[in-house]
Amino acid sequence: MSIKKQYLKSKPVCKVTFRLEKETPQFAETVNIVGEFNSWDIYATPMKKLKNGAFTVTIDLDLEREYQFRYLLDETKWENDLHADKYVPTPYGNDENSVVVI
Repeated sequence: MSIKKQYLKSKPVCKVTFRLEKETPQFAETVNIVGEFNSWDIYATPMKKLKNGAFTVTIDLDLEREYQFRYLLDETKWENDLHADKYVPTPYGNDENSVVVI
């Protein structure tokens, strides 16, 4: 897993690339990133599966904000990002959400 941030000089946004290496999703056929930036819509932001089995997506996010998110594998299994900037408890029990700080 990794999160790469590219701050743009021309616009007040940051291009954030989220990447899951093939070891994390292992046999997953689909991975969607779900979070505050897409109103927690599980279908809004599918990640692209690369030839090596990794998944990736790049999203433009507004500056000076924090966004909670999680990965959804095959529409059934939730995963956090080990490289998130921090974690916060979810309102649904003992789980945590990953957070990216822009």
